[in-house]
Amino acid sequence: MAMKMRQSLAELEEDFLYETQRDRSRQESLRKQAVRRSRVRAVQRERKRGSARYWVLVLSMVLTALLVTAGMFESLYLLLS
Repeated sequence: MAMKMRQSLAELEEDFLYETQRDRSRQESLRKQAVRRSRVRAVQRERKRGSARYWVLVLSMVLTALLVTAGMFESLYLLLS
């Protein structure tokens, strides 16, 4: 009976160590996935911001060109009339 008990305790310890190692590796894997997702989201946010800034810049340049052109023609009209 004592031999059986020792064997089962050794098996329990072995199983416990195995499960502990699996839990640790699973936690590490989940942490790495979370870091990876965080980086992907940061890159996506930066791209979105960069794209919005680009279109605001283009729009402001076009509006500036239109206003300057209109102002030039207006002043030319006033000078020649």
